[in-house]
Amino acid sequence: MMVEFRRRQNLGGKIGLYALLIICTIMMLFPFYWLLRSAFMSSREIFSVPMKWWPSHLLWSNFVDTFQDAPFALYFRNTIFLVAVNLIGAIFSNSFIAFGFARIRFKGRNFWFACVLLTMMIPSIVMFIPQFIGWKELGAYNSYWPLTLPSFFGNAFFIFLLRQFYMTIPIEYDEAAFMDGANYFTIYRKIILPLSKPALVTVGVFTFMGTWNDYFNPMLYLNNQKLWTLQLGLQSFMGQYTSSWQLIMAGALITLLPMLIVFFFAQRAFIEGISLSGVKG
Repeated sequence: MMVEFRRRQNLGGKIGLYALLIICTIMMLFPFYWLLRSAFMSSREIFSVPMKWWPSHLLWSNFVDTFQDAPFALYFRNTIFLVAVNLIGAIFSNSFIAFGFARIRFKGRNFWFACVLLTMMIPSIVMFIPQFIGWKELGAYNSYWPLTLPSFFGNAFFIFLLRQFYMTIPIEYDEAAFMDGANYFTIYRKIILPLSKPALVTVGVFTFMGTWNDYFNPMLYLNNQKLWTLQLGLQSFMGQYTSSWQLIMAGALITLLPMLIVFFFAQRAFIEGISLSGVKG
């Protein structure tokens, strides 16, 4: 009797847990569902009462109008350019700096690494005004320099992430390479980088998402509409009195799809890089 009671109790607990997970999943997916159904509706259908759960007719013309009513293709190219440059800068600079902190012993290494981590405690919003003034004084306002150049000087979180991953790679690899006449740069290029693909993919995914979704920095530094990104381009469908919500939703769906595709193909390496980065301190 006791065994049967415990089995029923465990079954009831599992059913309750799965029900809670299903409810949470529905709540998280509902905004995406709302975006998807609204992208194929007219503006009147989006806000119709009672609410329509699915459009009466799929309006594929919303996606065509998105590219016709605004230079959306140009915004797409601009965003891809920024993503590509930031990916190169982030992967190269952060992996190189993290290699120094993880594999090279030098005086004050722990102190300087702690200083790098302390920069994570500074709220980014505090730096916006001095950074803006600095870039403007350098004549870089209304250009891509403020949106790309910082990625070539490292990021505290990425440096920490990669350093933790490098610490899991046996130091014996370095010693064997030194015996064969290799230097630190050779070890970095031929040993560390090939073994750290999951961590580099993690940095790449974070960089891609941060650059692709960035709205505030392009809004702050870009005044020329020809330089706008996708996030800035979406606001061109919003007027002072009326807004083309069907085009906003279609444009937002187009903007979201590349992120879903990238994460779908990189999710295995992304999760592996996150999990292995915290194995050893």
